[in-house]
Amino acid sequence: MDHIKEPPGGWENMWVEGRTLWDLGEATPIVVHLCETGSLPNGRALVPGCGTGYDVVVMANPERHVIGLEISKTSVERSMKMFSSLPNSKHFSFLKEDFFTWEPTEKFDLIFDYNFFCAFEPKVRPLWAKRMEELLNTGGELITLIYPLSGGTPGLPPYRVSVSA
Repeated sequence: MDHIKEPPGGWENMWVEGRTLWDLGEATPIVVHLCETGSLPNGRALVPGCGTGYDVVVMANPERHVIGLEISKTSVERSMKMFSSLPNSKHFSFLKEDFFTWEPTEKFDLIFDYNFFCAFEPKVRPLWAKRMEELLNTGGELITLIYPLSGGTPGLPPYRVSVSA
């Protein structure tokens, strides 16, 4: 991952040590709401930087196959162990891959980014946008929930988000 700056110790080490303050321990409330109201498109869905994968699991159903992408081997192994016996487990999968270099066999109808964008320095964000465009089907939906709008630790993720950055 030469194109992004990892936090001290790297993402893998953060998962091994349990330093995952961004992990809600449950699906993001808005994702639950969108699923309950039938507001998400069916087809193929991607959750880059999926973490533990709660959003992946809640979004998955017979009409929507969801792929959770994560750079951490520990995170992917944990997710598979936690969720592989669920009734909807054939409708989702977890992959350890680099978002910027991974080549899926098909594009996606939905991409959900919950704080993945803010893990990248502002200078890398055009690459994020280009990659999203490459992965999303024409007419597909990109949903993003992004913070912090102010503050943050200079030089470390999560990086500040603004209209200009």
